[in-house]
Amino acid sequence: MKSTRLAAVIGTIAITAAGLAALAGCGTISKAPAAAATPVAAATPGGSAYAYYQTMMKGLYGGGTMMGGGSYSWMMGATGYQWMMGGAAAPAWMRGSALPGFMMGASSDPGQVMGSLFANAPGSRVSAVRAAQLGSQVPAGATLDRAANRITFTGATVRLTVLASPAGGPDETFRIAGLTDPAIAVPAGAQVSIEVINADPDTAHGLVITVGGVTSSSMPMVTARPAFPGSAVWFLGNPTTTGMHAATLSFTATKAGSYRYLCPVPGHAQEGMTGAFTVSST
Repeated sequence: MKSTRLAAVIGTIAITAAGLAALAGCGTISKAPAAAATPVAAATPGGSAYAYYQTMMKGLYGGGTMMGGGSYSWMMGATGYQWMMGGAAAPAWMRGSALPGFMMGASSDPGQVMGSLFANAPGSRVSAVRAAQLGSQVPAGATLDRAANRITFTGATVRLTVLASPAGGPDETFRIAGLTDPAIAVPAGAQVSIEVINADPDTAHGLVITVGGVTSSSMPMVTARPAFPGSAVWFLGNPTTTGMHAATLSFTATKAGSYRYLCPVPGHAQEGMTGAFTVSST
């Protein structure tokens, strides 16, 4: 793989993993970034996810030093893993600051790059049949207003399943209880559990509850942060013969207000992968 293409792929990994933006593949980083004071997500090295990351990175640069030199070699270790996954070493731009100049520009679709690279990543899987059932299932304790495209919860426990870009529906949308991008309302203090399933055959997707309306931005996670601790699943890889990738957000809706849920992969919120998320005080 040519160095310019490799730089583009690695840059896309770094940014899309945090749900930020595409990378042109120009410029380099000479050393590991400084640790962030407030990481956007936990990314502790160890276990099957970290092992998969290291294997993938070795495959990208052939097992030698990155780019034929040492400028990217730190990405193989714990610091690189945390930096890419938004953990303790995440730089400021992963926490809402502006992107560095060398990260701006045109590149290949980051969702397709990430979907392919992480297709075989470890984690929970759901069969296509089961995913279709869950995407149409009305959650326990929920009231549906199909005319208003709205789901309302009144209990202290909220559980629902979200299908990302499923078959038979509009592309780049979420399906919840048979609805497309419905408004969701939960009471303040509710314990919320959201299972996210990537049903798209060739593109990565994720889901984040954000603090503000950022659907006009192609890089939503640059301008907004997760609304509650635990309210983000950055991305899920493409489905394989073993099933569709699934992950669960678990958080407490601690503060009443108007929020949004959206796919953090660059451009997806603009294309329709977003909806209102309201936490009511009564």
